[in-house]
Amino acid sequence: MKEQVMEYASGNEMAAIAIKQIRYDLMGYYPITPSTQIAENLDIMRANGETDMVMVAAEGEHSAAGICYGASVAGGRVINATSANGLLYALEQFPVQSGTRYPMVMNVVCRTVSGPLSIKGDHSDIMYLLNTGWPILFAATVQQVYDFNIIALKLAEQVRLPVVVAYDGFFTSHQKGRCYRFASDQAVRDYIGEKQEKYPFLDLEHPITVGSYMNEPDLINNRYQLHLAMEEADQLLPQLFASYEEISGRAYGKVEGLGCDKAKSTLVLLGSSYDTALETVEEMQKDGEEVGVATLHVLRPFPGKELTELVGHSENILVADRQDSYGAGGGNLSLEVRAAMQKFGFATKIKSLVYGLGGKDFFQEDVRAMLAWAQDPSKPDFAYYGVTPGKGGEEKEEPLFAPVTGERTHIGAGGNLNAVTAMPGRIAPGHGACPGCGIPVNLNLLLRGIEDPVVFLFQTGCAMIVTTAYPKTSFKVPYLHNLFQNGAATLSGVAEICYRKQQKGEIPPGDIVFVMVSGDGGLDIGMGSALGTALRGHRLLIFEYDNGGYMNTGYQLSYSTPLGARSSTSHVGKAQYGKTFLHKDMPGIMAATGIPYVATVAESNPVDFMKKAAKAAHYAKTQGTAYVKAISACPLNWNDKPATERRVIEAAVNCCYFPLYEVEQGVTKLSYDPEKTGKKIPVLNWLSMMGRTKHLQKAEYQEVVQRLQQEIDARFQKLKNR
Repeated sequence: MKEQVMEYASGNEMAAIAIKQIRYDLMGYYPITPSTQIAENLDIMRANGETDMVMVAAEGEHSAAGICYGASVAGGRVINATSANGLLYALEQFPVQSGTRYPMVMNVVCRTVSGPLSIKGDHSDIMYLLNTGWPILFAATVQQVYDFNIIALKLAEQVRLPVVVAYDGFFTSHQKGRCYRFASDQAVRDYIGEKQEKYPFLDLEHPITVGSYMNEPDLINNRYQLHLAMEEADQLLPQLFASYEEISGRAYGKVEGLGCDKAKSTLVLLGSSYDTALETVEEMQKDGEEVGVATLHVLRPFPGKELTELVGHSENILVADRQDSYGAGGGNLSLEVRAAMQKFGFATKIKSLVYGLGGKDFFQEDVRAMLAWAQDPSKPDFAYYGVTPGKGGEEKEEPLFAPVTGERTHIGAGGNLNAVTAMPGRIAPGHGACPGCGIPVNLNLLLRGIEDPVVFLFQTGCAMIVTTAYPKTSFKVPYLHNLFQNGAATLSGVAEICYRKQQKGEIPPGDIVFVMVSGDGGLDIGMGSALGTALRGHRLLIFEYDNGGYMNTGYQLSYSTPLGARSSTSHVGKAQYGKTFLHKDMPGIMAATGIPYVATVAESNPVDFMKKAAKAAHYAKTQGTAYVKAISACPLNWNDKPATERRVIEAAVNCCYFPLYEVEQGVTKLSYDPEKTGKKIPVLNWLSMMGRTKHLQKAEYQEVVQRLQQEIDARFQKLKNR
């Protein structure tokens, strides 16, 4: 055995420790709860000089998967981490990597797949990977997360396949426990060994082509080789578990169980629920009950032989799934268990329950109830466990607020600051935003300038989360949510059907302003959708509140985060100074599409804000896509005081980091010139007002500030030239 030390850590923290010890070359990633902490912890290590791994923050999970694929083709050791809809967004990339046989490891921190949106843990994401050709290890404990990350890379490189390490979001990922890690990083690297490349891609003397176009019979041969590689993984795993036991003292198998050989009723389940079930079964056995429990540490290749040998002699088996394969009469685990039992000649009665969706807690009384269900002939073979019955009936409830119709919003204010106070609110007073949050301020200023009825689409983000916690809503107007990456395209579909129904006389004619609200980095991952919508010219308004980070997942860097700013994926340390690249000019990008109206606004200039909102609404109704961007305060993550945010926003405008201008029909007009008013300030004055950038006042970061100042001055001069 190699020397080990105890840690009190979470699954995400132990994954990061294993990744650091392995010394990967690159991590391509995109923040998504609950896997984000892996990248965050690694960035802390990188800032402190504990790892020199290249970390590439992609603009979305699809690109992150592509970055990882390219790096693995080039011969690097590569790691990724994702969850839920992020996994689905990248899904098409995973068969590409397994089909061309390039190894890597990806941690999947299992979470509910939307919609409706939920960030809690279940297994509805991991089951989508079953047919992608990736071996899948499933860790039930924090210790197993660490151990399986090490075993996974050795497996990946020996069979030349990418491998997943899966574990439960928030249960295993965030809950801390006592576990062990190797004291020496070298012990980990010695176990894995040096990477061997049979066909090095960067050998320019022997060039190869990767990913050729294939017809029959080559394609079926390729798939057969993939099948053989998975069979090789199946045979290799016991050897890897045994060799790992030699250096760690921890024994693993493809499956694990207690009391299954003598049990009348056995419960089979995955992940962190196993610990609860194990403890309960031990207590029940002490009381003389003949019960057992089993779990799987490997989902692919599916350990059918080992599992049936373990549980096949039970009189009754209940498989509990934290997801459903809708229409199949059970979740994927139950379907696999049924197939394996038939294949290996067992006629045991099997029942299936779907439980624990959306992170619903799992208690000892649930274990007892499930084991009783297994042997009760009156209980159905398949059901949902833990469903809360509704009240029944089809009574239509009266609305809490009077509808905000066009008759109520056409007040003829024309941007007049006093007159707009008569505008009825489209957003109710109640929401869950942090004190000082700029989102409700900016939304209300936008709506003060729009006198037509509005239909909202919100991308995922703080604005959506704090206003629509079920069963309540803050909206008095039609509202729709879709994910980060597809908001603009979704709203364009809504708008086109509305216009069509108006033309056909199916709904009343009249102006409606369709507004997509984005922020929290939504126009990083969603930029492609927004640009496509703009280029097609759909009549709608895209409103971006720019709070300079992925705030709803704990402030990771976005492409609009200022250079040098501290975030949870751009830490400050002896080897890192914060975000390393410049902020994105999204208004300039949108203007380049040729849309009729682009504008920037700030709450420090409210009259200008409302007049531009009115203009944007006009163009969105009559000509095509309009885009408005507001700088939006986030006291929690900017690390300043809510009461000072108006001054912080004003400083961002006066230092020209966030200039106020509009591009109307291709003509650029500066709305406010701080140089002419004598209010222009150095960018460092603004940076020093926020905790996230206060470190830039130090002399050691002078070059970073100079680089940002030069870029701001250059952009402002180009803007004035236009």
